[in-house]
Amino acid sequence: MDYKGDDKLEENDWGSIDKDTLPRRGRVISILNTDRPGTLKVNRPVYSQVTFEEIHGNRPTVKPEKKRICEQLRSTVASRFTCSKECTKNVFLEIFPFILIMKEYQFPRWLFGDLIAGMTVGIMHLPQGMAYALLASMPPIQGLYVSFFPVILYFFFGSSRHVSVGTFAVVCLMVGTIVDRETADWVSSTVSGQPNNSSVNGTGSPGSDHSKADEDPELIKIKIGIAMAVTLLTGLWQLCMGVCRLGFLTIYLSDPMISGFTTGAAIHVFTTQVKYIFGVRLLRQKEPFKLIKTYIDLFKNIPNTNVAALIIAVVCILVLVLVKECINNRFKEKMKMPIPIELILVVAGTVVSYLGKFEESFDVLTVGSVPTGIPAPSFPPVDRMGSLIADAFAIAVVSFTVSVSMAKILAKNHNYEINASQELIAYGVCNCVGSCFSSFVCSASLSRSLIQETVGGKTQVAGLVSSVVILIVLLALGPLFKTLPNSVLASIILVALKGMFLQFKELKRLWSVSKYDFAVWLVTFLGVILFGVELGLVIGLGFSLLTVVFRTQSPYTCLYGRVPHTDIYKDKNSYRVVPTEDLDNVET
Repeated sequence: MDYKGDDKLEENDWGSIDKDTLPRRGRVISILNTDRPGTLKVNRPVYSQVTFEEIHGNRPTVKPEKKRICEQLRSTVASRFTCSKECTKNVFLEIFPFILIMKEYQFPRWLFGDLIAGMTVGIMHLPQGMAYALLASMPPIQGLYVSFFPVILYFFFGSSRHVSVGTFAVVCLMVGTIVDRETADWVSSTVSGQPNNSSVNGTGSPGSDHSKADEDPELIKIKIGIAMAVTLLTGLWQLCMGVCRLGFLTIYLSDPMISGFTTGAAIHVFTTQVKYIFGVRLLRQKEPFKLIKTYIDLFKNIPNTNVAALIIAVVCILVLVLVKECINNRFKEKMKMPIPIELILVVAGTVVSYLGKFEESFDVLTVGSVPTGIPAPSFPPVDRMGSLIADAFAIAVVSFTVSVSMAKILAKNHNYEINASQELIAYGVCNCVGSCFSSFVCSASLSRSLIQETVGGKTQVAGLVSSVVILIVLLALGPLFKTLPNSVLASIILVALKGMFLQFKELKRLWSVSKYDFAVWLVTFLGVILFGVELGLVIGLGFSLLTVVFRTQSPYTCLYGRVPHTDIYKDKNSYRVVPTEDLDNVET
């Protein structure tokens, strides 16, 4: 019985084939049943390359006639810039993907899920926005602006249905690093002009005048201006990349590099919040080795710990961990929405601090005055933009990469696709417009996005609902949080970093899968830890691309051999194969 290799034959069809009806060149394989059940004997001829090409080779392809360069350029331009009615419609729908999303909206079945998800995420926005504003060296109210304006804009321009846009720890840290760097000279000149540099509101810790200077209204105005300028430049970078359809560039940022980078940045985030946990005031440190210098300064100031702030932080951390791990995670399948423990702690901390007068009695740092209303639009200052262009590009790439990675995961879970280039345009619009309303750089939040999906969110209508929640706070409830201790917000940030610290588990898997990926993760992490977020990102990206060169220049090669009693060929270094000398007598 003969078998023609180009056809797929079922077991029941073998007996119906007549070898005499097949052409000579088609009878290339003979399959015979054997006495052993479940086995087949395969007889096939051995070809030389010339014979194989003669029998099975493809016909030579006819090369198209070469066009002149001018004609080719003219045809390319004509095809690219010819705009038909259908083309215009497709471009419009691509720029505003919410139109197609809302056309598919299943009302009212999806509305209930979006309402619940929106209120849940809006409640999370409140404490996280205020807390992450501290990372960006901004007043807490600026974090609420980031949780409001970009969310509304993303509804119209974003292609993901489930991500929650707003504040994100790593991006806030990068913004805060730039703000602190640009204002370092102003703070130093202000502190040096004070008559007593060692007076410390009763604590006596060195460097406290830096904290006093941080409360200066003029410095706060300068910080907001720098953050607005960085945000505008970040948005312009993202818009340019989106218009040029450069969304594919994220493939050069490998998963191990992003994981190592975010883990290293989490260490920086943790370090920035330690001073609020212990209630001490630390000197500003500069890169490189900023973390080492900061912890040396921290240990020197341990005797000056504010016991009240430390007790508040420890209690908040314990409550957060117990509720999140023992209730929300354990019973999440039985609960329609997780317990908003962050909001409960913010409200409770504000009330207790007000009744106990923590700021006056125990010198506990608090949020301070929170303005109400929506800020008037204003263009960011342009005098510092020249020195911020490179920093803005780094933030644009990081925020976009993190956001798109999260969006792709959620889109895959719900069987739809996102447009990476359109996401660049969406975040570019959010940042450009948001910068005019005192916002800093926005990004997708991993924790809020997962919550929005888990509690039943179907579209970005949930984002509009969360914006309504934030709007109520901005218009009416903001001043009520004046007495909220900073240590409560710091506790919320530290517990939220758990997911990033768990990325250390990736090292074990990467070691067994690829030593190159393991090295990329480790080098990026150490680069961020030792040299700072921006330079660490450059080091990680450079080393990641260097490993690509090593892999292409030194690929793994091996000689295949036939496994005994089979027609299967495997790597001779990993399997027992038939010795090469046993094949010398095979006729071709």
